[in-house]
Amino acid sequence: MTTEPSSPVCYGADADDVYMGYAGLDEILTSLGELLEAERAGAKVALASTRLDAAATYLSLMRRVHSDEAKWCAMLSAQIRRLGGVPSRKTGAFREKALAITDPAKRLAFLNRGQGWVVRKLEALLPRIREEGLHRDLREMLDSHRANIAQAEAELDSSVRDA
Repeated sequence: MTTEPSSPVCYGADADDVYMGYAGLDEILTSLGELLEAERAGAKVALASTRLDAAATYLSLMRRVHSDEAKWCAMLSAQIRRLGGVPSRKTGAFREKALAITDPAKRLAFLNRGQGWVVRKLEALLPRIREEGLHRDLREMLDSHRANIAQAEAELDSSVRDA
């Protein structure tokens, strides 16, 4: 008989991701699909916004946002395919609502709220993503959206001062 306490072997490393609190494949694919549709809408709104009669700084920001949104659409589509899903061809309803706004500052403020939605979605999803590559890509996307929000806020502040 031994006097040392013993405990059973821990099989936590072998547990299912969902059991361990991570998102399952279906949840991940659904979330990536929602993000893809939102990013596609944002890309189309930003591109259309480059054609508005607006300040050069506004137009430059919209070109950068369009480029970023297109980059994230490509990344999300690639990740969905890698995970065995089929990327949606839909564009989020956000697009029509944003394009109905003709004032550049008001459209930018609306676009920024959409960027905020993406940030909140990513913040909720990231702690539940176990796979390193996907986590890294989504973290980069989150950081990019935060930077775009800050730049848009600066543009909105300057347009208020200039008015």
